[in-house]
Amino acid sequence: MAQTDEGALVLVTGASGFIATHVVLQLQQQGYRVRGSVRSLTNEKKVKPLKELCPNAKFPLQLIEADLLVEETWHAAVQDCKYVMHVASPLPLGKPRNEEEELIKPAVNGTLNVLKACAKAGCVKRVVMTSTVGAIIGGMNGENGRVYNEKDWADIETTEPYCKSKTLAEKAAWEFIENCSDNEKFEFCTINPCVTVGPVLHNTPFLSMQTALKLFDGSMPVLPNFNFPLCDVRDVAAAHLKAMIVPEAVGQRHIIYNSNMWYKDISLLYVREFGPYGYKFPTMVAPKFVLWLASLFDPTLKLIIPFLNITTIFDNTRMKEVLNVPPRDISQAIIDLGYSLIERDVVKKTPGYTGRPACSKPDDNPTSL
Repeated sequence: MAQTDEGALVLVTGASGFIATHVVLQLQQQGYRVRGSVRSLTNEKKVKPLKELCPNAKFPLQLIEADLLVEETWHAAVQDCKYVMHVASPLPLGKPRNEEEELIKPAVNGTLNVLKACAKAGCVKRVVMTSTVGAIIGGMNGENGRVYNEKDWADIETTEPYCKSKTLAEKAAWEFIENCSDNEKFEFCTINPCVTVGPVLHNTPFLSMQTALKLFDGSMPVLPNFNFPLCDVRDVAAAHLKAMIVPEAVGQRHIIYNSNMWYKDISLLYVREFGPYGYKFPTMVAPKFVLWLASLFDPTLKLIIPFLNITTIFDNTRMKEVLNVPPRDISQAIIDLGYSLIERDVVKKTPGYTGRPACSKPDDNPTSL
């Protein structure tokens, strides 16, 4: 069984992101010293919630300013760090006006800037990079029932901009590691999560938040017949911590996947859980041609068009057997996401909302290391 490296200093890039906040929290709960990068220390809306994540932490959270596109800012960020969790990556929620400038350059050059700083620092033992299953299946026409694994790679010629940026960034990282000189080498691995759901610890927007918000706010009157491959953000964070210290994780990709659920079933789950509070949700499934037309104006829909009416399955053997992260119940993660959006006022409280029942509070304990 992997042991913790309590007290070691860990850098988490993009610390205010959905996944990153859970990584920071679990690191602090496990007794690590944590340094988080943010773009601005004066942005109180992002900084204050980070400082309040783990009030009983053994070591207070350190925060440092760093910009993905400014290489020099990463030298101070990685100084004295034994481990680096590179979670930061651009994720525009609208259609990018300039794919190269808004997505690809920040993702690729940002990743390389962090890795270059790690190579020069001489103190970094291992880097864990947050990639995505989009770097595995992006650009492919879905094959019903096919099981994808870590050996699969996205087709960058046909995939949409976000998956293309993540794929190119991950490939650039692997190439950088391969070409490091002996005195600059450090260990490296990636975490490739599916669509990630679970409780929100910070109000920074993220893609699956938008998926849930469309159900709450009525902006999606009908549903795409889409089957989501899902994972729990707490499992994703636990996987980062395991990948940081498990010897067998080095040099490998790791798919994080819990199970699948149709969009309609997610909505019906919300009907049962939040309907009694006065929330309304769509339950009618739209024809494919209607969604194709809508995708011309909604980049979120464009991501899923090739996978309509298809169940995409992933091999999570490495998650379970190498990282020893057992998948949580995904229905509970979806419910936890809904309640957290309401409690954090991302979703407006209805007059009938009385708060989450005490018996259904989320289990935020990280998987034991």
